[in-house]
Amino acid sequence: MTELPVRQVIPELQRALALGRNAVLQAPPGAGKTTLVPLALLGAPWLGTGRIVMLEPRRLAARAAARRMASQLGESVGETIGYRVRRDTRVSSRTRIEVVTEGVLTRMLASDPALDGVGVVIFDEFHERSLHADLGLALTRHAQQLVRDDLRIVVMSATLDGEPVARLLGDAAVITSEGRRHPVHVTWVGRRPDQRIEPAMAAAIQRALRETEGDVLAFLPGQGEIARTLELLESAAVPAELHALYGNLTFDQQDRALAPSPNGRRKVVLSTSIAESSLTIEGVRVVVDGGLSRVPRFSPRTGMTRLETVRVSRASAEQRAGRAGRLAPGACYRLWAAGEHAHLLAHATPEILEADLAPLALELANAGVTHVADLPWLDLPPAGALARARALLRELDALDADHRVTAHGRRMASLGTHPRLAHMLVRSNDRGEAALACDLAGLLEERDVLRQDAGAHDADLRPRVELVRHARRRERVAQDVAGMRVNHDALARAAEGALAWRRELAVPRAVDWTDDDALGRIVALAYPDRVAQRRPGDASRFLMRSGAGATFRDSPALAREPWIVAVETDGRSPESAVYTAAAISLDDVLADFAGHVAARDDVRWDEGEGVVRATRRETLGAIVLRERTIARPDDALVLQAWRDALGSRGLGILDWSDAAVALRARLACVHVHMPDWPDVSDAALVQSAEAWLLPHLTTVRTRQQRAELDVGGLLLSRLDWAQRARLDVLAPTHFTAPTGSRLPIDYGDAHAPVVRVRLQEMFGVRDTPRVLDGRVPVTLHLLSPAHRPLQVTQDLAGFWRTSYFDVRKDMRGRYPRHPWPDDPLAAEPTRRVKPRGT
Repeated sequence: MTELPVRQVIPELQRALALGRNAVLQAPPGAGKTTLVPLALLGAPWLGTGRIVMLEPRRLAARAAARRMASQLGESVGETIGYRVRRDTRVSSRTRIEVVTEGVLTRMLASDPALDGVGVVIFDEFHERSLHADLGLALTRHAQQLVRDDLRIVVMSATLDGEPVARLLGDAAVITSEGRRHPVHVTWVGRRPDQRIEPAMAAAIQRALRETEGDVLAFLPGQGEIARTLELLESAAVPAELHALYGNLTFDQQDRALAPSPNGRRKVVLSTSIAESSLTIEGVRVVVDGGLSRVPRFSPRTGMTRLETVRVSRASAEQRAGRAGRLAPGACYRLWAAGEHAHLLAHATPEILEADLAPLALELANAGVTHVADLPWLDLPPAGALARARALLRELDALDADHRVTAHGRRMASLGTHPRLAHMLVRSNDRGEAALACDLAGLLEERDVLRQDAGAHDADLRPRVELVRHARRRERVAQDVAGMRVNHDALARAAEGALAWRRELAVPRAVDWTDDDALGRIVALAYPDRVAQRRPGDASRFLMRSGAGATFRDSPALAREPWIVAVETDGRSPESAVYTAAAISLDDVLADFAGHVAARDDVRWDEGEGVVRATRRETLGAIVLRERTIARPDDALVLQAWRDALGSRGLGILDWSDAAVALRARLACVHVHMPDWPDVSDAALVQSAEAWLLPHLTTVRTRQQRAELDVGGLLLSRLDWAQRARLDVLAPTHFTAPTGSRLPIDYGDAHAPVVRVRLQEMFGVRDTPRVLDGRVPVTLHLLSPAHRPLQVTQDLAGFWRTSYFDVRKDMRGRYPRHPWPDDPLAAEPTRRVKPRGT
């Protein structure tokens, strides 16, 4: 312990915590901060009898740190040093230092916001910026500011810029330990874009064993890559002990990977990014870095968090390389080119900025926080992601409309799993179906237990649940199911998870599910937004409750089901491919989601029929469950439908009779020349429709009623009494010719009304007729006996003097029985023809 580099700055840290309340400790991996700092603070006067809580980002690191500190005291874990991780707790009344994972701290704060009895909270490896670390720091700092001014906070990090954290902690002291910095020689191995990571890693490890001394730590993205690389190394008979290191191994397997090799034999440890920090692996002097990491990524389109393989950041690459230089000069082999290094991200993106925030939103509500901005955050949770998370939690009955946690939400939070699964477990337990829910929870918390082979794929959850049941009972499991290979590692973890949930919910091992129809309705509790109805006409396309489309690439049995619950999709648009799903009956949908079914009257303009249609739809999200016609819809909804149709289609939605069209033209003519009269243009009529039209449409529901609507009468309603009395004088409907013929006046051109009249009926008329109190001359279309235009004029007197004689010359030979007098003004107007022979 005396050789650990961080020991040099312990006095400075102790002074900072004695004079203030908070501190930021920056120290590289291997400096000893995880092991030494908590032990060094045990005797601090300000701590008294208080406890130390130290957060670790992973269960493996938490258990390893507790064991290492306990061994320094010559004790067993659970005495002075203990730990709390999910489903595994080793503490006692004597425990002074508790190493916990981050989710545990948030639940501690929810049950005891003041953290009574805790003197200091240490956030180890904070540079990883996990969601729970950010939340835990915000809640702890909030408690310190409000109710625990004696509480201390220490944030420890290997690569994080400490200044922003120090500001968040009230300008806390920033203490830096240089650590043990032996030179590390970097070799850029490179890897072809088409080359798989496993053979490249196996070749690089064999090269490292030939060219260097000491144990080798190799970084791969996940358990599958580790297993395949181990197979390659074993087949090559490399001269070293081979170990895997990842979170799902047993304690014994993890201990063997961390311990020194016996008899001086070299060791190769193939690890996920779990070994970047916190853990000490004895004897490592060589690092082989694959340059990849597997991180959780949330897709708002699917509502799913899936592990995604990404390039490491430069900070992570430097941290990994540093593992080789802790004991002596070391070597690092990187499976990428030197020129690629500058293009890596400087730091990984904080999880809070791109994660599924449903767990965070539930933890906040459980801690009594409804206004997120009230907490001190390094990065405020994105508003859109938080809103989506809260909407899901309301769907799961965990939050009320004011974002406060419900009693059901508190039960969900106590389970420490994703809110979807927590809701499923709690509700299923209440209705006696916990056995199947536990198997499903174990299955859904892990990767798919069936691997696709040669394109074969069956999305049905049922065979997967059967596999978990057999594995849980320690029964024999087949090597493949429906052409897909069984992933035995994932299956073993799923079965263990199912057993753990049975212990959590006190479900006896012997109890099993027997209702074959229960699977879909239990899955729907976890994924209510993924309930989907098959679309008409296609046996593979579905509409999910969320409004998204879904389709099956295969799985013909499920594709024929009328209703499914899509558990995992690829999130593509416009339709997602469904990877896993379960069938569900309509009866179960109606029973389990009765409180979410909305009855809505849909009253809208039917373009094809030209009327307002009223339909009552019962919907579950975007899915229409039932639909029927409403005989007497609400007048306000009918009025709004007409209003919308008028806004989009204009006055064409009305049946305009010839009389109404003529009346509107007369009114338009009057308005043009007398602007104080009402404007009857399209824009003006639409704008004023609330006054003259819409109140009369609430009872118009059919084509016949629309046809019977007196549009002309409604237009007249816009006139006052005096205007109505004058309208026929100003703009008469007809012109009476000298012969007594009543001829309609066409007001289509408001500036020039038109009368069509046979020329002979206008004999003797000197002046052009006028309307609008003589303001506007009528345009005369003087017609032949065959009613063809001979002359268009607004100057009848001028026509008689000039053009008439040319017309007379052309027409009297063609129409000899009609009069063509030499003096039309002296002639009698007539509608008659001359007798034959005259």
